[in-house]
Amino acid sequence: MKIDIVTLFPELFTPFFKWSMVRKGQQIGALKIEAHNLRKWAIDKRGTVDDHPYGGGPGMILRIEPIFNALQALGSESKRSKQKIILLSAKGKTFNQKMAIELAGANHLILICGHYEGVDERIRKNLVDQDISIGNYIISGGEIAAMVAVDAINRLLPGVVSKENATEIESFSPGLSKIAKQSSQHLIEFPQYTRPDNFQGLRVPKILLSGNHQEINKWRRKHIKKQK
Repeated sequence: MKIDIVTLFPELFTPFFKWSMVRKGQQIGALKIEAHNLRKWAIDKRGTVDDHPYGGGPGMILRIEPIFNALQALGSESKRSKQKIILLSAKGKTFNQKMAIELAGANHLILICGHYEGVDERIRKNLVDQDISIGNYIISGGEIAAMVAVDAINRLLPGVVSKENATEIESFSPGLSKIAKQSSQHLIEFPQYTRPDNFQGLRVPKILLSGNHQEINKWRRKHIKKQK
């Protein structure tokens, strides 16, 4: 998969690209990722990419021309069926695991990081395929949201998570629904324990030490919870 990120602050992504699973995704060739400075497509030599909102009000709005030009430069010449243009925006649909799975099936993602008071509404309505939010709160820009989305998508790419099927049986994933025998996308994984089995009187449930996998699976199924 190829991911291009359009941002005013590409330097924020430098350490992120070198981190954990995102680094591994690039090393094994599952992920090719790059952050691009939006000012590269500014409307003038001063690097202007924003302006005051029509109708008045505080803050600045990202203009449509630089983002349009960025998308023209970064977009694929092939059919867009496997390319998705995503705007990180507080107005977007809340990002979840189902969305991560769907986006992991694309060949090319272009992520646009909003900033300041947001973007010209014509960008959201006419230039992108989808706008997503990572929660009902406001952060300074779309950069952190882009990192969240990239991390969630990257770990679903083939070979990134080493253990086979590891991403299928975890919170919010289809495999967990099968174990719980519930058709829900909002399930939280059963509790997990490791050694020692007794730490200062805090004990691991006996059933997990029994070796009886049928009973262990029953216990795990019982302790799968729905998201509150």
